[in-house]
Amino acid sequence: MQRSDPGALDRVFTRFVPLLLVALLNGCSSAGYYGQLAVGQWELLQARRPLTKVMADPATSEPLRARLAYALQARTFATRQLKLPDNRSYTTYADLGRPYVVWNVFATPELSLQPVTHCFPIAGCVAYRGYYRQGAARGAAALMRQQHLDVYVGGVETYSTLGWFDDPILSSMMGWGEERLATLIFHELAHQRVYVQDDTAFNESFASFVEQQGTRQWRLSRGLGATGEDHGPQREQFIRLVLATRARLQAIYAAPTDDETKRLAKRAEFERLRRDYRLLRDGPWRGDTRYDAWVYGPMNNAKLLPFGLYDQWVPAFSALFRQAEGDWERFYERVGQLASLPIAARTAALQGLMPGASAR
Repeated sequence: MQRSDPGALDRVFTRFVPLLLVALLNGCSSAGYYGQLAVGQWELLQARRPLTKVMADPATSEPLRARLAYALQARTFATRQLKLPDNRSYTTYADLGRPYVVWNVFATPELSLQPVTHCFPIAGCVAYRGYYRQGAARGAAALMRQQHLDVYVGGVETYSTLGWFDDPILSSMMGWGEERLATLIFHELAHQRVYVQDDTAFNESFASFVEQQGTRQWRLSRGLGATGEDHGPQREQFIRLVLATRARLQAIYAAPTDDETKRLAKRAEFERLRRDYRLLRDGPWRGDTRYDAWVYGPMNNAKLLPFGLYDQWVPAFSALFRQAEGDWERFYERVGQLASLPIAARTAALQGLMPGASAR
């Protein structure tokens, strides 16, 4: 199928695809899940309105109008400066009437950080399952817990359809500050620029790097410091703290000890994470409690998965960007070369770009 007219493809989806998916999957054990995906995407597309019309509407509140104007500026910057796709994504707005567009369900075995993966026709295999209704996500999570899996449910403000549809700016993106809105646009457009099936860590780390570097340049273009609150030292220190916990847990699970010993060590590691976090929060962070809810909520392997997936290779992509001398087109060309490799070779290449790799 030609993809030169995303609007036409949208119209095909809007009219026919939900019904076709439900009909084709009728009687299949996945019918309910794929059906809710089709209906959820259809509802999202139906809710879109051009940003210019929303901004011109007298019923639009001034805060929303200002936020959408900011989003348009960030969208233009993404194309002109970050060399991200120039299309109709993020030029419309959809009011969802809920805090998140989807809820992702992550799962791992009790004594492993290996994610339970799910495979889809376009996205390939990913380390989560998405649900458009929170109740459905919680129901799926409960069934997974009955299988003795560690499970975590996390709300998502937006996602990319990888250029197949004109993705809108969502009301679920409005709860963050202006800068976070820009970073979400950069992140999701990065998925449209480069995406590899069956390698979530590569895809998310790449998009996270584009988001972070893009935000630095966006701030500088507006006369601000290179580092904002969302990507400051506290965030980086917190990510390092969580990734260090993941690394220690990996060693525990790989050790030749019995399961009960591993369970005790697992609990001790989570307590260590909380203890080390308190030292940061009450020391150099001067009482900043932004991560308290996450740290002191229920803890398990699955809760750590997004950190490994979204941040694992960010330093490698940072090194690649420096090798490209900050030229975005050259950087994307090199990322594309990595993407074309078999997964084992790609992972080895990324590992070679990580800090300290040459010394190992």
